[in-house]
This record gives sequence, structure tokens and C-alpha cells, in this order.
Amino acid sequence: MSMKAIKPSLNNPFDPPEKVEFTIPGEISRTTGPYEEAMKEGYDLIQRPIKSVSIDQIEKQHFKKRMTVWERIKVLSDKEPNVLYQNWGKNLDGASLVTAILNIGGRDVAVYGHDFTVRAGSIDATNGSKLARLFNMAGEKGIPLIGMNDSAGAFVPAGVGGLDGYAEAFTALRKISGVVPSIMCMFGFNAGGGSYLPRQGSFVIQPADTFFGLTGPGVVKSVLGEDITPDELGGPKVHGKSGVADLTVSDEVAALRTAVRLLSYIPDNNSVGAPFQETSDPLNRKTWEINTLLKKAFNSPTGFNTPFDVSIIIQQICDHGDYFELQPERAKEAVTAFGRLGGQVVGFVANNSAVASGQIDCDSAVKIARFVRFCNIYNIPIIFMEDTTGFLPGREQESRGIVQAGRSMLDAIVDVRTPRILLILRNAFGGAYASYNNYPTGADLVLALPTTRLAVMGPAGKEFVYKDEIRKIRGAVADMVKKGVEERTKAGMEAGAAKKDAEKEAAEWLKGQEAALNQRYEKELMNPKEGLALGSISSIVMPTDLRQVLGENIAFLMRHYKPSPMCGPQREFH
Repeated sequence: MSMKAIKPSLNNPFDPPEKVEFTIPGEISRTTGPYEEAMKEGYDLIQRPIKSVSIDQIEKQHFKKRMTVWERIKVLSDKEPNVLYQNWGKNLDGASLVTAILNIGGRDVAVYGHDFTVRAGSIDATNGSKLARLFNMAGEKGIPLIGMNDSAGAFVPAGVGGLDGYAEAFTALRKISGVVPSIMCMFGFNAGGGSYLPRQGSFVIQPADTFFGLTGPGVVKSVLGEDITPDELGGPKVHGKSGVADLTVSDEVAALRTAVRLLSYIPDNNSVGAPFQETSDPLNRKTWEINTLLKKAFNSPTGFNTPFDVSIIIQQICDHGDYFELQPERAKEAVTAFGRLGGQVVGFVANNSAVASGQIDCDSAVKIARFVRFCNIYNIPIIFMEDTTGFLPGREQESRGIVQAGRSMLDAIVDVRTPRILLILRNAFGGAYASYNNYPTGADLVLALPTTRLAVMGPAGKEFVYKDEIRKIRGAVADMVKKGVEERTKAGMEAGAAKKDAEKEAAEWLKGQEAALNQRYEKELMNPKEGLALGSISSIVMPTDLRQVLGENIAFLMRHYKPSPMCGPQREFH
């Protein structure tokens, strides 16, 4: 006897059958009519996006290690979503996209998510309009946006309607850019418009085992004949390094929780400040660990050339050591992060000498420019931490446009209207110092550690400052070799060996003389004294007092700053 296959179902067999009555409680039931029929149809329409999906489709999502859109919403908040613009289009096609208002941590947040279990979450003209309407509402009401992207792209049977839908959504999202912040999570496999749209957002978060890009591997194969995997083409390692993705995480839950954490650092819109959070961490807490770090680094054999990880300093300054780094996989010679000082959200922009001496290249310049622009738009004060030997020189950087990238960074810094402080940790040389938030470019306050080495050039500057002495020293080498050879020959040494020995002695003498000039240059010019005398530096701060000094000054500056949208002319470049 063959057993009949059991079809999977979401219904609990022990639950009583659900029966929805469209009557008033306590009302005596009478003969039903057209009214009850209309109520039943309306109820079915409301329930359709959730209940019409077969268990097979849900299992497919779970088999691919993906959640349904409704499960993703529950990770964002335990509150019930206020679903808007429920179903549009022929056969209620709009159900492939969910749009809602969700309460996250007491804040209203506009949320959208593709429902991959319905027509692969594809976009046609109807749900493109749904997206545009949600974006416009977010901008009008001044609430942030979270997107959960999991779409096969434009719905091919809809023809140009799908492309028009995307274009309408593109336009609406661009118009609220700079008005309300947006966080985009990338799930599944997204290509074409499915990658353009989320990258219009403020931040993109991408989990492992996902893809997004201009085209998929199949198109690359057919057009270029190149075999490439989705991960190699548009996975998180690719986008994390290029900066297309601001954050890469392990899975969907991590992406959604990261989005909620990021949301806690950013304001609802460009007219208000970021959320203030009371802290039990005293503002006058001594930062002894910073002192220990610098002491161990600079007393080591490599002295003031010793690299160290600047994120340790950021951690020690922030409330309870908590900070949120953005684009951590890209251009690691610069650190961009949100943190709190005395409860106030602050943006940190720091050179990281642990990577490439903290030199600024094309990638780090653009990384800094983008972060600074966000803070400027959304009323977030910025603390710059400087420790760089300058812009990275060389053919490769010039061919990639370091002049353009460096100018983007400089422009973003000059345009800042929010409170901003520069803290010079160690090296501040040349053009990098001149374009890194000093008093002439608009800093509210410039502070420096006693370890500061502020100069037009690094040690190579001795060639210009002491050029006469260096010329005299180097000119003496030939005479020293000649005299040394004569002395050794007279003493009975063979001519070749005498010359070799004399040259070695002269080279060691020259090295010692140049080392002495290096030390003299560092002592006379590579220090904070001249900057302090000229007013380029406002004051010297001890490493153990950094949290208190920075915190008190940020609090003072923010008391006299009124959050508002940016005004004035918009510059030609961005």
C-alpha cells in the first residue's frame, strides 16, 4: 500500500480552523449579503501578500540561507509594521515589494523590502511607483529609510514599464538624498537597477554569499567570454574593498542588526542633530592607555617613525570605548567612524600610520571626502586626527587621479559647516597638513600632542634648511677619501684595499653627520613650537587628557550650533 505524499504546510493541524466573522461582537447573526462578501474580499486582499505564498517558496528562501521579507522586518523591530501601498497593478503584482513604516527604537523609519517569494521580487511600473511614493513620504515627513534589496530586477513581461518603475524610484531617491539618510541592505542576487537604486543610498551593507553589480556573470561570459563567479564579480570582498559597500557582514541577521546600530548614530533628517545618548562614562576619565601606547611606540628603536593603530586612540576617547567604523575594508590608511563623546555623536576622521605610514592616496582621499560630506549634511561634528607624512607620490597614483581625489577631500573639508576640531597626533607635513582641517580651512579648534611634528617637509627638509652645511659636508668626502688613501698607503696597505677602506670610513662619517642634521632638523623644526608660536596650533594637550579636552570642546561647540539643512551655493564638484 503506497503512502500519499504529505505536502508541507504552515497550518498547525491542532489549531481550530480559522473563521473570520464580519459582524459586531454580540450582534445577532442575520442573513449575509453583498456587504459581507465585500468585507471578505477586502480581508483576503489584506492577507494576500503574507498568506498567498506557498510553503515551497518560503522553503526555497530558507534553503538559500535567506529570510522572507516578513522575517527580515521582524529582525529590525519587534513592533508590527504599518504596511503602506499594499498591492498595486494587474493581479496584485505590487505584492512583490513591501513598503511600510516601522518603529525602531522609538523612531519612525520608512522601510521597503522585495518579497522574493512573489515573482522573484521583480519591479514593474506599479511597484516602482510604490517605492517612489515611500521615498517622497520619507522626505516630506523627515524620517530615515532602510531598504532590504532582494530582487531579480525589472519584470521582463512588463516591458518598458519595469524600466519606468526603476527610473521613477531612482528619481525619488535622488531627490531625498541629503534630506533624510538611508541604509541599504543587499540580499540575494541583484543586478542592473537592483544595484543602482541601493547605491543611491547613504550606506550599503552587504552580507556574505550575495551579489550585486551592473551585470551578472552570465552577461560577462556572453559579452567578454570571461568565466567569473558571482562572488569574484560582485561579492562583499569586491565591494568592501572598492567602497561600493560601506560595510560587509557574515549573514542577513548581522546586516539587519548592523543597520539598526548604524541608525542609532545618524539623525532622522538634515534639520536635526544625531540622537543624544546619556552615558555613565565620565567625561574627565583619564586616557592612560593612549599614554602607554605612544610611550611604547616612540621609545622603541624606531622612535618617532614607529607606526601605531589610531583606532586604539579613537576607542579610548569614545564613551565606553564604543565606536562604529565605516568602510573598514577599504583604504585602511584612513579610519572613518562614528562614536559618542559625553553622549554626543561625533564623526572621527583619522590617519592610520599602521598602514602605509598613514599616507593619503586616491582611495583614502575619496573615503574621507564621502564621510565628511555626510557629517556636514546631517549636522554631525567632526574630530580630525592627523598623523600623515603626506599624499602618496608616484606614477600609479598620478595616473589614477590623486590630484582630483585630493581635491575632493579638500573641497569636502573646506565646505564643512558643522563644529570641527583638528587633533595633531604626530606627523603633519606639507600639502596633507594644508588640506586637512587646519585654521585656514575652517577648523574651530586645532589641538596638538607634545609628540607633534608639524613641518613643511619631513626629514628630507634638511636638504633645504641646511643646504650650505650639507654641501660643505658632502664636498669634504672626496678630500677625506684622498687623505685616507694616502695615509693607508704610507702605512703599507695595498692601494685597492686602502681606497676601499678609506671610502668606507668616509661613508660612515657622512652618515653620522647627516644623522646629526636629521636630529637637529627634528629638534628645531619638526615639533609643535613654531605652530604654537604662529597660532596654527591653539594649545598642547597631554595624551591622558584627550577625552576630557575633546569632549568639553565638542559640547561647547554644539551648544552654539543650530542644526539645519545646508544653505548657500552648491559647488561644482562633489
